[in-house]
Amino acid sequence: MIKVVVGLGNPGKQYEYTRHNIGFMVADAVASQLRCGKKYIEKSFSHIYECLNHDVFIVKPQTYMNNSGVAVKNLIEDYNLTPDEILVIYDDLDLPLGTIKLRKKGSSGGHKGMQSIIENLKTENFPRLRIGIGRPEGKEQVAEYVLSPFSKSEQILVEKVIQHAAQCVINVLKYGIDKSMNFCNQKIV
Repeated sequence: MIKVVVGLGNPGKQYEYTRHNIGFMVADAVASQLRCGKKYIEKSFSHIYECLNHDVFIVKPQTYMNNSGVAVKNLIEDYNLTPDEILVIYDDLDLPLGTIKLRKKGSSGGHKGMQSIIENLKTENFPRLRIGIGRPEGKEQVAEYVLSPFSKSEQILVEKVIQHAAQCVINVLKYGIDKSMNFCNQKIV
């Protein structure tokens, strides 16, 4: 059973609507749909939405993407959780924009935030929701690309993806991962 949903991203206004922050965007959408209250817990290095009516926390680590594992490890220790009780939401360059993939476990796939979590938890065995952002075209560097905002032409699709991903998370909370796979693993158009 999932007790904590972790959306990955970077804190700060300058990163708010960037591709790398789609995990934060989905976390906010889930918290809004579940009508959760927000608080900051210093020792867990995170912004946490308490969803008292749903027995779940929605978390946005404030350690910056590449150190996400520090916050997640603190959460697991502070709330006496196991890795399989968390669901991590993050951007994925290897999936085209509009693609969402729910998995029970897996490698980092080169994602530095996920690598930090895997290193800190010393396991790959935790669920994750990958949100496709696609790869940069031409000579644009990956770092510049993930830290750039979505284009105006992508905005409508991005909003659909965020809403579908949020509903996916809610399904996982209600029905579990296995029963949510078909709904979650889709290409949104």
